[in-house]
Amino acid sequence: MEMELLKKENTPENVIQHSQAVLKKAMKIAANFDNADKDLIRKGALLHDIGRSKTHGITHAIEGVEIAKRYGYGKDVLNIIERHIGAGITEEEAVELGLPKKSYLPETLEEKIVAHADNLVSGSEEVDIDFVIEKWKRRIPDSEDNIERLIELDKELIKAFE
Repeated sequence: MEMELLKKENTPENVIQHSQAVLKKAMKIAANFDNADKDLIRKGALLHDIGRSKTHGITHAIEGVEIAKRYGYGKDVLNIIERHIGAGITEEEAVELGLPKKSYLPETLEEKIVAHADNLVSGSEEVDIDFVIEKWKRRIPDSEDNIERLIELDKELIKAFE
């Protein structure tokens, strides 16, 4: 159903391929957690970037939530879509970025898994944490807090199982 929805919303093919790669990575991460809701992760991973059918800007997460709402997805999926950007965005960062004032930090295990799987996929290729850190350093000035959150997510979801 999610693949049909991506196509129905005219999601670019490269975004669909990226979402499929994020799903694959998310399932690898989720395999370490008996309590992870794999169906929720599947839906969230496939739909996390559906807002890119409207914009490639930071507001793609907000656009994605609106699209998924129209199709009847519940709060659990909507939260994954809304909170997947980077390692999350604090309320203060949201204001600076022109987003509605609220926290966009992933809270549940499933939200964290999809957000981090998204971090660890560039295009449709898996990358390592060092690649992501270097990319963020180049792209985001003053990214120390974001990088710290990224490293904490990696410790919680990946390093703890190596």
